[in-house]
Amino acid sequence: MSKHAPCSFVRRLRAGLPTFLAIGLAACSGGDDAGAPATSARSGPIVVTDVGFATPESVLHDTAADVYLVSNVNGGSLDRDFNGFISRIAPDGTVQDLKWIDGSEQGVTLNAPKGMAIEDGILFVADIDCIRMFDATSGDPMDHVCLANATFLNDVAPGGDGSVFFTDSGFDAGPEGMVPSGSDAVYRLIVSDARVVAVSKDPALGGPNGLAVGSRGILVVSFRSGEVYRLTADGERTDIMPASERQLDGIEMLPDGGFLMSSWGDRCVYRIGGDGQVTKVLEDVEAPADLGLDVGRNRVLVPLSNANEVIIQPLG
Repeated sequence: MSKHAPCSFVRRLRAGLPTFLAIGLAACSGGDDAGAPATSARSGPIVVTDVGFATPESVLHDTAADVYLVSNVNGGSLDRDFNGFISRIAPDGTVQDLKWIDGSEQGVTLNAPKGMAIEDGILFVADIDCIRMFDATSGDPMDHVCLANATFLNDVAPGGDGSVFFTDSGFDAGPEGMVPSGSDAVYRLIVSDARVVAVSKDPALGGPNGLAVGSRGILVVSFRSGEVYRLTADGERTDIMPASERQLDGIEMLPDGGFLMSSWGDRCVYRIGGDGQVTKVLEDVEAPADLGLDVGRNRVLVPLSNANEVIIQPLG
């Protein structure tokens, strides 16, 4: 982690995502107490804590059931330990089922679950080198697709056409922690025939982490290089924000054409408006991971991996 300066700005850019190339985001750091801003009356969030989360990595709003799903790595990010689990919590923060899908149960395989997406009634979960599929209503296991050369499958996003997109962040275990593996990629899984197509596969992707798919293409944030870029379905790249030490994790597109992104390096969740305005919706938080979005309630759902908490934060 790098050292940070206080975040104290709101900057307006010219409208249009390509103009973000020139953006200079100030760091959003603070004290060591990651829970302090989450419990302030000013921001009015719901903090789900001390409930049994174990390295929560991703939160997803299941709009059909109106519940929030939380993936729990429960160990090392690359450990094939058969103990990952997915929780269900109500929108008021009440835990409905801590281990709704439990990798330790017979017949269920889940090691280190990370990003999730729901498409056509199927819950897709990234799990090291496999995309695992579960019935989105019952949680029963359905199928899986594994990639021989993948090392760190991370986020998953619905394509809206019976397919899902997912990232390989290109990390592997080293003697002193994570090291680049060179497997950086963005893939598309065509569910009907379990076919995986590489949208882009290149170490220059910089550790692609979160992704979101919309009418303007595939928006990707990278962890290792701290970039934001857009990909077409054919892999053509347009840079949106340059390399940095922001260590970007999650991203969600917003109805106004903007997006949210979480930054480990800046200890923030940023909002980039469709009009180019940059604000911070949450700050002074450690390890904000893969974001979820509750559009109807206008909330961002933020898992704090190191604190074993989920913050349900109003967007205002």
